[in-house]
Amino acid sequence: MRRGITPALAATALAAVLSGCGMLPGQSGQQGGGGEERQPLSAASTAPEERATEQAPEQQDAPVERDRTIAAREVRSGGAKLVVRITGLKRQGRLATLTWTVTNAGDTRWQMTSSLGDTPGGLGLTVAGIGLVDPVNGKRYVVARTGAYPKVTCLCSDYDVFTEPDEVLPLNATFAAPPPDVTKINVDLKVLGVFADVPIS
Repeated sequence: MRRGITPALAATALAAVLSGCGMLPGQSGQQGGGGEERQPLSAASTAPEERATEQAPEQQDAPVERDRTIAAREVRSGGAKLVVRITGLKRQGRLATLTWTVTNAGDTRWQMTSSLGDTPGGLGLTVAGIGLVDPVNGKRYVVARTGAYPKVTCLCSDYDVFTEPDEVLPLNATFAAPPPDVTKINVDLKVLGVFADVPIS
């Protein structure tokens, strides 16, 4: 069963969320406000996951804005032909929620495994490994986490192992919001590629 959270539900969970962002090579800084931490980032890894101390609220399916696409691309992953559509990147208070869909446009199933996760088996089959990259300010924002170890969960979608031909998979992830003067950002979807200059609304 796939799950996600709506932007409104994510906003109410702000007190229980600790989201991280990483410094790109050559940058430095002190710990900032809003629950963000800046960590060194190498090309081979994403920023480490951050944890909160309170339990996540019950998560619900996020609505899919099928009639609005702000970025799209056809990609191949695991031998499958996929169409990726980013349908929104919206601020809500100190959080920002990314929504997108993956359509299996080929005739073979897509075996997803943990290709969108942080580490194999880390948070199960989730999209916790994706990120927002701000090249101007040299920061990477990781998906927000909540809960206490070992019951850490991400504020993001999970998914099944396989996506069948013609299936449309709606996904979402919540991050700490970039500063208001950041109006566009790169979205790193790991095996699905990097979408540059995605507008934040």
